[in-house]
Amino acid sequence: MIVLEIEYVATDDLIPYINNSRTHSESQIKQIAASIREFGFTNPILIDDQGTIIAGHGRVMAAKALQLDEVPTITLGALSDAQRKAYVIADNKLALNAGWDTEVLLAEIESLQDLNFDTQLLGFSADELSEMLNIEEPELKEESYSEIFNIIVECDDEMEQEKIFNQLDAEGYKCRVQSL
Repeated sequence: MIVLEIEYVATDDLIPYINNSRTHSESQIKQIAASIREFGFTNPILIDDQGTIIAGHGRVMAAKALQLDEVPTITLGALSDAQRKAYVIADNKLALNAGWDTEVLLAEIESLQDLNFDTQLLGFSADELSEMLNIEEPELKEESYSEIFNIIVECDDEMEQEKIFNQLDAEGYKCRVQSL
């Protein structure tokens, strides 16, 4: 039986895996940071013997944004190089393969709203929550109507899209990503 031990390691000592294929937008890092503020650091970073991150790159970025000096880690020293490389991908993809029992999810979200809990901490956008809860958008009265102006930026790939989104978001523009 393998016993996993949690050790607190300085965030500056952790090394991002150079071939990590998972990306994290600035807005997602803010979501993770808000979650850590609300719930604490409940999911340790998985590292190898040299301190290279196997799983938890987004959590480390959020910890740095929160100026946390240390984070909980678990060292997975017994993994072969192939296992480590594979787990970097599998840890993210396996979570994405999960689904939702929407009836139970909606009941839980409604219960949280009844308890006045900030449901933005759940990671769903306001649009997603409205759609799930079938909340009708209020009809605009003519005197409250204002025009919305959009710019469409065509990008060569997802990385370029994320880079431009982060730049505009950092400059204070109200942005959203739309793939056509």
